[in-house]
This record gives sequence, C-alpha cells and structure tokens, in this order.
Amino acid sequence: MRLQFILSEIGIGLRRNLSMTVAVILVTFISLTFVGAAGLLQIQVGKLKDDWYGKVEVSVFLCPAGSPNVQCADGEATPEQIDAIWALLDSPELAPEIQKPYFETKEEAFRSFQEYFEGQDWAQAITVDDMQASFRIKLKDPERYEIVADVLSGRPGVESVEDQRKIFDSLFLVLNRASVMTVGLAALMLVAATLLITVTIRLSALSRSRETGIMRLVGASNLFIQLPFMLEGAIAAGIGALLAGGGLWLGVKYLVTDWLAGQVDWVPLVGQSDVLLIAPLLLAIAVVLALVASVVTLRRYMKV
Repeated sequence: MRLQFILSEIGIGLRRNLSMTVAVILVTFISLTFVGAAGLLQIQVGKLKDDWYGKVEVSVFLCPAGSPNVQCADGEATPEQIDAIWALLDSPELAPEIQKPYFETKEEAFRSFQEYFEGQDWAQAITVDDMQASFRIKLKDPERYEIVADVLSGRPGVESVEDQRKIFDSLFLVLNRASVMTVGLAALMLVAATLLITVTIRLSALSRSRETGIMRLVGASNLFIQLPFMLEGAIAAGIGALLAGGGLWLGVKYLVTDWLAGQVDWVPLVGQSDVLLIAPLLLAIAVVLALVASVVTLRRYMKV
C-alpha cells in the first residue's frame, strides 16, 4: 500500500510539473553530455600517451663539423668519442633504463632523409656531409628521460640530446585544456540543472501542501512525506543521464568507430566500451545531485 501511494504521488508530481520536469531532463542531458565528453577526451589522451610514449625515442645527436657548441670544439665526433658513448649506454647507471640503443650513421640518416622528402627539389641540395650521426635510444620508461639526458648531455662528441615526447606534449596540452574547458562548461550546466531541480521540487511541494499537511496530522514520518518529491527529481535527472549516455554511445559509434577509425587507423581511439564505463558514473552524478537538491529544498518547505 505504501509503495503504491508513493508511486501515485510521484506520477501526480511529474504530471503537474511536466514542463519543469522536461526542462530538468534536457538540462541534465546536456550537462552530463559535456561531462561524459570530457571523460572520453581524457580516456583518449591516456590511450594516445600509452601508445605514442611507448614508441618515442631519445635522440643523441653527435657533433657535426663546424658546430659552435663547446663540447664540439674538436670538430666532428670521433670514433673514440662514439665508443665512449656506447660504454656509457652499457654502464650500470644507464643500462637498466634502456630497452634498445641504435646507432645511425650519417649515410643512414641521409638515406632516411631522401626517402622522407622524396620528390622535393630543395632536398636534392642536401648531401651526406650535412647529416648528423646519432644514437636512437628506446627507453623502458619514457618518463625517465631526464636520467639519460643528464648523463649524456655535455659529453665530448655530443651536440644535443632530444626527447621525441616534446613533439606530442603540445598536442596533449591542447587536449587537456579542451577537457578542462569542457568540464568547466559542464559544471556550469550541472549548477543550472541543480537549481532547476530545486525549483521543480519547490513547486511540487507547494502545489501539494494540503496533502502533506494531512499526512503530518495522521503521523506520517518526514521520510515518507519527502520520498516522493526526492524520487521525482532523481527520476528526471536519471532520465537525463540515460539520454546523455545514449547520446555519447551513438556519437562514438557513428563518428568514431564507423567513420573516424576508418580514416585514422594509426592511433588507438575511444570506443563504445569506454562509454559503457562512463555511463554508470553519469547516472550516479545525476541521482546524487537530484537527491541533494531535493533534501536541501525539502528541509525548508517541509517544516512542521
């Protein structure tokens, strides 16, 4: 009987404030879509980092002829200096950090250059002597680049030590900032949704003040009286969260899986499984916000 009464009260409240309920659903849907998009963007950044950082290398460029660097004062790197660098790479200090070192001669660098810029007229003017020999070092943990750089930088025969991660850091910075902006916009929308839920619950409580007064007189508890109002907000917000999850799932399916994945097959992309991981979180956020907003509102408008 009590459950039937609560369900009937919820239905009455949703019908009486239908326009406000629809507004709550729409605002919650939009705000949680932004939240979900920010979450998917962070997952995408994580996938790119795991994939690209695992492939990047540390490049140790050796002194070419005519370099102005102090450590290159003796001219082009000598075989003895190259052997000394090999010894450092095999030392107990660096060997545990290195997965695989590779030495690229000037001739090999020239062949790679010509293949990469094949057909470019200006590239024909470059000769082998314009190239630099280098060590290409793949690290076990790309985050520990500083250890290798500190040991090799400034060594005789070494002109510079560069980490290829710098190529991607600017991209990740843009993606992270876009994610922060999305979260900020989503937070504003969630505040709007919370305020709208508060107004909806207030109107519903005022429209049924006579019924709640009678329930007080017959000894109904606070929880029993307030529960229909709380569930109204939670249901409206929950529907918005489900719509947001469904919208993200469709967006990822048609825009990422069916279209973008066919155009860009060299990077790992987010998928529908990632949306399924985020969707329960969106639903939890919606329900918690609705319940908190309902409790705060009802404490004022449901006093004895």
